[in-house]
Amino acid sequence: MAQQEDLFKKVVSHCKEYGFVFPSSEIYDGLGAVYDYGQLGSELKNNIKRYWWEAMTLLQENVVGIDSAIFMHPTIWKASGHVDAFNDPLIDNKDSKKRYRADVLIEDHLAKIDDKIAKEIAKAAKRFGESFDEAQFRATNARVLEYQAKRDALHSRFAQALNEGNLDELRQIILDNEIVCPISGTRNWTEVRQFNLMFSTEMGSTADGAMKVYLRPETAQGIFVNYLNVQKTGRMKIPFGIAQIGKAFRNEIVARQFIFRMREFEQMELQFFVRPGEELRWFDYWKQLRLRWHLALGLGKQKYRYHDHEKLAHYANAATDIEFEMPFGFKEVEGIHSRTDFDLKRHEEFSGKKLQYFDPELGESYVPYVVETSIGVDRMFLSLMCGAYDEEALEGGDSRVVLHLPAALAPIKLAVLPLVRKDGLDEQARQIYNDLRFDFNCAIDEKDSIGKRYRRQDAIGTPYCITVDHQTLEDGTVTLRHRDTMQQERIAIDALSSTISAAVSMKTLLKKI
Repeated sequence: MAQQEDLFKKVVSHCKEYGFVFPSSEIYDGLGAVYDYGQLGSELKNNIKRYWWEAMTLLQENVVGIDSAIFMHPTIWKASGHVDAFNDPLIDNKDSKKRYRADVLIEDHLAKIDDKIAKEIAKAAKRFGESFDEAQFRATNARVLEYQAKRDALHSRFAQALNEGNLDELRQIILDNEIVCPISGTRNWTEVRQFNLMFSTEMGSTADGAMKVYLRPETAQGIFVNYLNVQKTGRMKIPFGIAQIGKAFRNEIVARQFIFRMREFEQMELQFFVRPGEELRWFDYWKQLRLRWHLALGLGKQKYRYHDHEKLAHYANAATDIEFEMPFGFKEVEGIHSRTDFDLKRHEEFSGKKLQYFDPELGESYVPYVVETSIGVDRMFLSLMCGAYDEEALEGGDSRVVLHLPAALAPIKLAVLPLVRKDGLDEQARQIYNDLRFDFNCAIDEKDSIGKRYRRQDAIGTPYCITVDHQTLEDGTVTLRHRDTMQQERIAIDALSSTISAAVSMKTLLKKI
């Protein structure tokens, strides 16, 4: 565990050192849980968004995109339930004066029991070798059965308390399981209370005439209130989807783990409108397709898993998360939800406008059901950085830090390196750079030894480096170095564009889905 915590610290440090992510307002000592994306971070973030957008709008003939406003009529948030029910159950430790989400404290305790079971299995696997039967061991080992029974009982109690919104029971679970504050180590807890997470502000010129409005806590509602506009102007037939990428804001009391949980973040959301009764088929379709989108990035199948929700939101009849193995455990990166017709029905009720779709095949009108996929751009960014970061030992006792980013998402695709800054090599390098920068994002790096320049490009995830040397002037070839293997080959300058474009293009990545 300590090793994983150490890895996370290294990733956070790496993000700042190489211009991926900076603490916001740093010269003023920062602002809690708010971050700025640097020159390389914004490139990577834009590439993630493009990968998602094109997977949605290019590969799906019945999905279109919109960009709705951050400010919306306040009654929208009343209709959606956010004004009354967008709360976190929070508990304070009286000794440390720290505030925690009660549900997260219990989930962390469940994870500790899971770790104990995993350790017992790992020990047995080592002891028995190839003859080890994990299923049989789980079913017969007394200690594992004891842990599992304890976990199942706690899990059942926890799920019931969440579903019933029973704050007293959540506190009692924390007390009964002797869950301590990670800072003070004590169990001196307050009552559990609900806190609304929406930021509010005022719109209007005078205090008397000002209207209370909210910074949107999600982008989905902007899609729901525009669904009929898009359907009619785009002549869309159900099933169809509306995609959107945009900022959202939540006043997270317990913001933590770098950019994993922030107060200002970005979402990529799809709302897919379907016939009532067909929603679970489409839910399964999007569940499978979205995992394939993640797996195409090549970070490893073992890094992902589905997690079905214990507590379904009041509007949902199915929900699952795609979780990625972060250094601090498996965490949600994307959610897939079958939202039924809750949202559109509520907006019909509060707006007084009909939001029905006339289905020409059935010859009837109905309020569509909705399947949603929602992914956090920042969490996706963090999963990529954690999954790609590697420290490799090399021959001769040397080592390197390398980001194995998918080539199509890497901020810089190619670095042009003149061996020396004389003999016309620098001019030749500049000419190659000027020609190739129309095809993809290139860099030219002339300072330090060639070895140091390779290391620098490895650390920011540049898939290819080319070295312009004296042979280049003789035969028009350069050395092409591959980031992951460090292998080098001679290649003609004329072949650079086609060779590298094929490897780094978004098209190559999209075809893997």
